[in-house]
Amino acid sequence: KREKKIRHAPFSVDFLRSLFSRTLGLSPGEKVLDELTLDGVARYILSGKCKNIICMVGAGISTSAGIPDFRSPGTGLYANLQKYNLPYPEAIFQIDYFKKHPEPFFALARELYPGQFKPTVCHYFMRMLKDKGLLTRCYSQNIDTLERVAGLEGEDLIEAHGTFHTSHCVSFLCRKEYSMDWMQTKIFSEDIPKCDSCGSLVKPDIVFFGENLPARFFTSMKMDFPRCDLLIIMGTSLQVQPFASLVSRVSNSCPRLLINMEKTGQSEFGMGLFSFGGGMDFDSDKAYRDVAHLSTCDDGCMALAELLGWKVNTGIFSHRSDMLFKSVIYIFFYFFLKLCLLHEMSPLLFQEELEQMVKREHALIDSKDAKKKDKEASQNSKSTGAEAGKSDKTE
Repeated sequence: KREKKIRHAPFSVDFLRSLFSRTLGLSPGEKVLDELTLDGVARYILSGKCKNIICMVGAGISTSAGIPDFRSPGTGLYANLQKYNLPYPEAIFQIDYFKKHPEPFFALARELYPGQFKPTVCHYFMRMLKDKGLLTRCYSQNIDTLERVAGLEGEDLIEAHGTFHTSHCVSFLCRKEYSMDWMQTKIFSEDIPKCDSCGSLVKPDIVFFGENLPARFFTSMKMDFPRCDLLIIMGTSLQVQPFASLVSRVSNSCPRLLINMEKTGQSEFGMGLFSFGGGMDFDSDKAYRDVAHLSTCDDGCMALAELLGWKVNTGIFSHRSDMLFKSVIYIFFYFFLKLCLLHEMSPLLFQEELEQMVKREHALIDSKDAKKKDKEASQNSKSTGAEAGKSDKTE
């Protein structure tokens, strides 16, 4: 009798899933991708239906530039802070600890200060999305400013955890603003930056634990995510809130691509069981929109660029491009890609645009650095000569 009751019980998982979905309005959306793979994402982009891409990025996109991430065992930033004698690793980014002991933060800042590193393939891939009129916004957890160096501008970026681009006095009554050049001079002269007006500490505008995120983060996400038609998540563990919760703010039909060394952001067991909630679902039989491409961020971006056929950098994909012409180009690239794959032509052709952009931009950075060093050397030489002249006159 007991077995019979269980067999005919109306409260099956499917029944409960349907009940909760109807009640909470969390029903799965329309399946947009024809395949839950990187190829499926590429075909979707090439179809012309994808026009509002949002990128969510973390420290993993900058590791190939030489900047450590935070949580990787052995190599992450938190695993290598012993020399600063902190009570716990996260203290270096705690606002209360910083106000009492600013020295460890500024010592670390000298090691990781923006301007010492070059953007990665991943950074330039996002720049390409912008150039082709596909990038709505990049939401970044990073404070290294490499998105800006790669060519994304203030309007393209939401620097969720702040930036070194500007600094402010920590005094609530003062809040005087300072430039990136001013802060750089202070940090590399090993002076603790103090406000010229009130003598309080000056801190780069990065968000410490215990501080609020920038107001623009909250206002922009309400506008951007409902109209997003592809969310690309790269190099983040999705462990820090409220940034991690952004994955749930796109529509239920919006595909989500994770490019990372491991899967992350997945639903809690209970929510995953009933196939709703904002968490990622890569592996269940109900998965319909989430794709995990496990690789380095650079390799993943290069692979996607290859599949997209982004070879010739003509600039035709700007916001002002004629829509009919754009559609024709998309279709051409799609069938050209299919033809190349059919005849086993080298896929390396499709990486050239991205590779050439990286080489060109890195060469420009090297050239600017060389000119800056020559100028500084010339100024130092003139200064030394002037001092020597004064000394001769005195004698």
